[in-house]
Amino acid sequence: MRFVWLFLFSFLITQVQAQTQEEIAIRSVLDAQVECWNEGDIECFMDGYWRSDKLVFIGSSGLTYGWDTTLENYKKRYPDLDAMGKLSFDINIIEPLSEEFWFVVGKFSLERKNDNPSGYFTLIFRKIDDQWVIVSDHTG
Repeated sequence: MRFVWLFLFSFLITQVQAQTQEEIAIRSVLDAQVECWNEGDIECFMDGYWRSDKLVFIGSSGLTYGWDTTLENYKKRYPDLDAMGKLSFDINIIEPLSEEFWFVVGKFSLERKNDNPSGYFTLIFRKIDDQWVIVSDHTG
């Protein structure tokens, strides 16, 4: 019986550690995005996204497919540092859906000279080639 308890305890510790490592990795992607944005580097910001035509972005103007199209839309909407402002994220939910997919809900805020827009987002992260990337972004 002692062996069973030891096995269960070890299994639970392993699961918590794995979950923590994955959460840390996903949070580091988000932190890097904020850093890139605040340096005015949209292409660096986009490194957090899946470089695929299957990337899905849902925003105020509708549904967009593809990394390149999403990048171009960001560049049009945020042509310079004044338009980009200073970005921050507040993460409300970050949890696994499976070993391969994680779900994130958060709030973004931009500090700009003339306004401070903010809104919420839902992200689906997928582990591809040992890297966590955003495969779906719904930002409103």
